[in-house]
Amino acid sequence: MSRREAPPAEQDAAGPAQATSLTPTLRGGLRRARTWIAIAAVAILGAAALILLQGAPGGGGPALGADNPGPAGAKAVVEVLRAQGVDVREVSAFDDAEDAARAGATVVVADSAGFLDPDRLAELSHAAERLVVVEPGFASLSALVDGVRLAGAASGAIEGADCRLPAAERAGTLSDGQRLLRVDDEAQAEGWQGCFPDGEFGVAVAEGPSEGGRVAIVAAATAFANDTVDEAGNAALALGLLGQTAELAWYVPGIEDVDASTAPTLGELTPGWVTPTILLAIVLVVVAAVWRGRRFGPLVAEDLVVDVPVAETREGRARLYERSAVRTHALDQLRIGALGRLTGVLKLPRSADAREIALAAALATGRDPYATERLLVGEEPADDRRLVELAAGIHELEAEVRRTLRPDADLTQTTERPGRPS
Repeated sequence: MSRREAPPAEQDAAGPAQATSLTPTLRGGLRRARTWIAIAAVAILGAAALILLQGAPGGGGPALGADNPGPAGAKAVVEVLRAQGVDVREVSAFDDAEDAARAGATVVVADSAGFLDPDRLAELSHAAERLVVVEPGFASLSALVDGVRLAGAASGAIEGADCRLPAAERAGTLSDGQRLLRVDDEAQAEGWQGCFPDGEFGVAVAEGPSEGGRVAIVAAATAFANDTVDEAGNAALALGLLGQTAELAWYVPGIEDVDASTAPTLGELTPGWVTPTILLAIVLVVVAAVWRGRRFGPLVAEDLVVDVPVAETREGRARLYERSAVRTHALDQLRIGALGRLTGVLKLPRSADAREIALAAALATGRDPYATERLLVGEEPADDRRLVELAAGIHELEAEVRRTLRPDADLTQTTERPGRPS
């Protein structure tokens, strides 16, 4: 039913009945769910703000991936190299890149995420005749060469290569967005040179010898990325550095290249103030628990100010059983009381179980032991009528036992005829 009306008596006294709708309304549902709606709205607004600040996901694969057609990928350069006859092979494992380097292929390493261990990058430079490293980190630079350091970002587009590297001379210019390197005197003495200088701040490209051959370090990825490769001389630089041999191994390190043995431990990553703070918090929790949990003295028993008659309690409990339709529980209460009284009448020990009491009652009255046991233990009431019949049967059995063992006892003082189950 979706509506509830006032009783006729109330309608006569108060006039026309006021119908109250019980069907949930849309406004009520929204009012109950307003907390979750607010949380969802905040999450959506936060995601939208994050997308606006960082830009929509490019997709297509990792940054500078050979098959990534997104803005951050390098598929455009790879396809042009293949059109020019260069055999470009994408590798995803360090061992494959090292094998390609030993076979004479040019190896390009694009590790902007820093997955590759610097020592492994140094091993690769020893094995490769030509190695191109794009956008290296501080540790990678230190492993490749002493004397070449990061020097910030360029102030704008860079004009003029100002070096003897053929690929840089053909490019002539680089677009805006370059990162800079600084080549010190020690590195220059070893044969390193810098290309595309931005005044006195640094250079965009550094090139020099290694134990295996030559290494070119490009500080920024703008010359290889799909969205900037066509600006200024970016494409000429990328094709000139990567197209000098017939084979090219394109290596983008992934999470599988991370060396777990060199990863920092949790203790090394944790700031020094965390441990004292945790210890202080534990001490405070213990102190607060002792403070709030201390005893104020022994418990004091106080009399209730209201005296509730036993009959009223029994009737109220029976009505609760009736309303919730817990017939088995109600019958169990009757059986427990009857078994306790029968134990005393039959002079049985308190340790006697229900089946022993039922058997003793059957022997005392001459009843069928199986039927007596079902009455006191086994049968469950299927409906209210059967519940009343079982309650009456329990009362009759108890009365019969008393008449058999105590013919002169006043039954009305010890038992009551059941009306409602208690």
